[in-house]
Amino acid sequence: MPDTSPKRSPFEIGGISIQPGSREIVDIPLSMMSDHTPATLSVQAIHGRKPGPTVFVSAAIHGDEILGVEIVRRLIRTPALRRIAGTLLLVPIVNTFGFINQSRYLPDRRDLNRSFPGSPSGSLASRLANVFMEEVVARSDYGIDLHTAAVNRVNLPQIRIDTTDKAAHKLADAFAPPVVVNSALRDGSLRHAAREQGVPVMVFEAGEGLRFDETAIRVGVKGVLNVLRFLGMTGKAPTGHMAKTRPACAPLATKSAWVRATEGGIARIHCKVGQFVKRGDLLGVVSDPFGERDTELFALRDGLIIGRSNLPVVNQGDALIHIADIPKAEAAHADLDVIEEAFDGDPLFDEDEIL
Repeated sequence: MPDTSPKRSPFEIGGISIQPGSREIVDIPLSMMSDHTPATLSVQAIHGRKPGPTVFVSAAIHGDEILGVEIVRRLIRTPALRRIAGTLLLVPIVNTFGFINQSRYLPDRRDLNRSFPGSPSGSLASRLANVFMEEVVARSDYGIDLHTAAVNRVNLPQIRIDTTDKAAHKLADAFAPPVVVNSALRDGSLRHAAREQGVPVMVFEAGEGLRFDETAIRVGVKGVLNVLRFLGMTGKAPTGHMAKTRPACAPLATKSAWVRATEGGIARIHCKVGQFVKRGDLLGVVSDPFGERDTELFALRDGLIIGRSNLPVVNQGDALIHIADIPKAEAAHADLDVIEEAFDGDPLFDEDEIL
């Protein structure tokens, strides 16, 4: 029986027309680098034959956050994306300047995630932010931005949203992360600028800068696919762009706080991300180099450890252990051993082609 469904229009991005049922890498010009090498914002656009929402997945807004680059690479190779409804924009490296230099920042030391929405006539960071907003965000209905902790810190896989954004909250639950953390919008961030344009964006935080973490990568890949399925872009999903009934809720932390070093010295931290601790639990010790003075670090609240420092050398006031207010019963789902076991036998990760 012939297909009588209406044909979709081509998708336009960066001056390129992408036909329904096809995918293409589009290199959007950014600038000329100091050695006369052209710099571009490279986007793989997958334009489905069937109508649906447009979603972007971005990584390496901070150039040292390479874990998200690997998540996008695996997504591109996933069989589930061979036939989608709607349009998917995959941007593995937003901050190409920082990525080349293995640096969080741009060459002028500006933080791209404090430069949105940007300007076509501003600094390099501002111009890059403006191109991303005009070419990617403005064409999208939803966004997923992939991040990691800074170098020498590690984050438990988590989704960060402003919980007052109901659309972002639904997407966060669909992602099914170990934990959802309420995070206020910051001026200059991609989330804030996208929100101003009516595009809900959630942030996936996991792992450490300049490091791969296989469990975090798998949580990210699976989570993005969960969201696309929820939106009706892959497999069976509710009718329309958003389901009327929210999925089972992921554990939500409305508050969190850091345990900080009260003195400088050498830190020996005994706890790990994904661990539940009680108020008063011993988390570690800071010692002077001669071993004459030890300062113990205690948990100031019950909760789940969602981030910690990996650097033994600390100064007074350094943030060492990040604890989120999560009840013990819900925290059990965030144990890294439990998460790893959940992936055993998952056919998605038996696919040699995505690895």
